[in-house]
Amino acid sequence: MEGASVADFSWDVRSPLERALAPGAYGVQGDAGVSLTEIRNFDLVQVMARRGKAGDLAEAANARFGVAAPETPKAVGTADATLIWSGPDQFFVLSKGGRTEVLAQTFASSASLSDQSHARVLISICGPKARAMLAKLSSIDLHPDAFPVGAAAATSMDHTSVTLWRVGDKADGQAVFNLLVFATFAESLWHTMLDSAAEYGVAIGHSEEL
Repeated sequence: MEGASVADFSWDVRSPLERALAPGAYGVQGDAGVSLTEIRNFDLVQVMARRGKAGDLAEAANARFGVAAPETPKAVGTADATLIWSGPDQFFVLSKGGRTEVLAQTFASSASLSDQSHARVLISICGPKARAMLAKLSSIDLHPDAFPVGAAAATSMDHTSVTLWRVGDKADGQAVFNLLVFATFAESLWHTMLDSAAEYGVAIGHSEEL
């Protein structure tokens, strides 16, 4: 129809934060107290034990990754992936190049798999004021004694369900937290985090490095 406009369409995979994420500084000027980095192009598979197969799942995970799958809220690093507790008898496999078909063979008789790679957004949070910012949005106690490296939680931030875990500290000793959020809520939560961190100054970016 003459004069009508047609929305641009592309099969290219785009980040749910493409419109909202503007690399650079945000909030007060000076040294940033919080760093927010979206991690892109990762593989995320949820592994859920079938009924009565939790033991078989644990054995299969140990054989594949060389470590025990997390049975409590924590994240476990392996040579090529991170296993993140997501509930009783289930966990996420976060990796680069961790194809669902390969994992399906590993867990063929013990678990059901769900590819969540494009259903979640992964955000890395660090900086001297990272805990202060997160404390505004979550009731989780993030003190190092209560939430050490490897700790994880299925919780909520500003009424949005998230998976939060602490990865290894940076070279300067600063704690680093990773957060998974459903793609449909990512932009809203991103703006909420920016508003919560603005008083500390924010360094915004994106990366393809896990």
